[in-house]
Amino acid sequence: MKPLKKLQLSTLLFSVLCVSAMAQSSIELKLESRYLHLPVSFEDEDEVKLELVINNQVVRDFDIFLPDSDPDFWVFLDISNFNGKEAILRTKNGMNKKGLERVYQSDGRAYLENVYHEKLRPQLHFSSMRRWLNDPNGLVFYDGEYHLFYQHNPYGYGWGNMHWGHAISTDLVHWEQLPEALYPDEVGVAFSGCVVIDHENTSGFRSGDEAVMVAIYTSTWFPDEKQEEAGARAMERQSIAYSNDRGRSWTKYEGNPVIGDRSEELGSWNDRDPNVFWHEPTRKWVMILFERIGLSIFTSDNLKEWTHESHVEPFWECPELFELHVDDDPDHTRWVIYDGGGDYVIGAFDGRQFQVESGPHTYVEGEFFAAQTYENIPGSDGRRIQIGWASLASPGMPFNMMMGIPTELSLRTTNNGIRLFNEPVAEISNLHTSTSKFDNLSISEANEKLGEASSTRLHLTFEVENINVMRYGLRVGGDNISYTIRTNSFMFNGESLVYKYSPELPSKRISYEIIVDRTSIEVFVDHGRFTMVLPRDLESDEQGVEFWTNNGTDLIIHNLEIHEMKSIWE
Repeated sequence: MKPLKKLQLSTLLFSVLCVSAMAQSSIELKLESRYLHLPVSFEDEDEVKLELVINNQVVRDFDIFLPDSDPDFWVFLDISNFNGKEAILRTKNGMNKKGLERVYQSDGRAYLENVYHEKLRPQLHFSSMRRWLNDPNGLVFYDGEYHLFYQHNPYGYGWGNMHWGHAISTDLVHWEQLPEALYPDEVGVAFSGCVVIDHENTSGFRSGDEAVMVAIYTSTWFPDEKQEEAGARAMERQSIAYSNDRGRSWTKYEGNPVIGDRSEELGSWNDRDPNVFWHEPTRKWVMILFERIGLSIFTSDNLKEWTHESHVEPFWECPELFELHVDDDPDHTRWVIYDGGGDYVIGAFDGRQFQVESGPHTYVEGEFFAAQTYENIPGSDGRRIQIGWASLASPGMPFNMMMGIPTELSLRTTNNGIRLFNEPVAEISNLHTSTSKFDNLSISEANEKLGEASSTRLHLTFEVENINVMRYGLRVGGDNISYTIRTNSFMFNGESLVYKYSPELPSKRISYEIIVDRTSIEVFVDHGRFTMVLPRDLESDEQGVEFWTNNGTDLIIHNLEIHEMKSIWE
């Protein structure tokens, strides 16, 4: 039975005051519940722009695929802040839609009965309970909680209506989704950014016992058709918001934007994705911002007023700048800049200018973008923990996309110089339900042990010693990952993707760490010097994991560990 039919059994759930058998362009509501529930379609032709109007003021407006027939799924709008108000929900262009008749209110969400257990729901990775997500934003640790903000379309399967979604975790593997943190406003929709803990209240926003959280993000404004005809163009500007209740509610700064439109000065519309941290030696806030085809560095005393200091080229969007110990030596550090695609350089930073010493290098390939690292990790921990967007679709589901496994970044000395390494955080062991360990196995012996695993959720670690084969690989269900020693490269599913690995020389012995989930395969090569985030074949019925070679069995599998894993949603 579809959720709609269940809901129709209880007319008490409906508070629509104006309902007719005809399609309509608006309905009148008295907002009395926590959620307003909206039907959604996968069909492009159903797209409309809806406005929620209270006292002649538009308090929410968004694009949505609002069907005239039975919906594919339902989404919800939190209206608890508007309870007791009279409201109008209308299509912006006056388009009549039968879907408006289906809109209803309630405090519950009956259609979420099976949430997190849908057919294609990732079971080891965070995904939003409903609708689209992309870039992680505002990764910050405070008072025992890891905060994960993210680009979120609350009303549809695809990109759009950019809000900041919000989830928290105490262990980096189990997540609780909270209400939206940032909504679009008159300055623009809420694009990517960061969150800092302003311990010294440099911003003056603190109003209670908690340290104030400050979000710094891009407000992107798009003109409508009339504004475009009048010569208006899109603008990207930087704004801030603050929270005095551990991120549960947010107030936009009345002086937004804090960095205005710089497109005429830059000669480019690219001006987004601020990432900010406190630089103790200069006692200033430092921002790195994607501008033009490079990265600009700004400084501030109070997070409100910013001074441009320098520019580094060429780089693309979603940058970050941070310092790491080299080989775990507290007296030897270097700074890293990377962008959304995984390209990075290593160098020195004095608080105003970055000096490149090595790079660009690449540490990750595949369906992975816009990674961020956590700020404010306690000194006793000191790890640089990263989460990135794994852009893996979930077709036919009421949610879409997911985050990658949290990883720890480090700098280590190699024969080619200092390089960035990226390994899954230790906390994923909390998901292990059983562990089997073996050593010095032939291919057939290793495949026999792998075949004994009963779970499709796996965490594998092993080392391959290549005695006399040109190419070997690992089959995961209907997918193949292979390594060719002659070209020192990895291929995924034949020739569809080729990733060049770049250690000093091709190696007889390579270590691997692999995490297998419903829709993804993550491969960490040589302790994370090189990472691949790969999509599963969702149409294949093949199961299991096995090794193979192209010409014989001269391969030895060392230190094989097979960890079966439970769902993060259990």
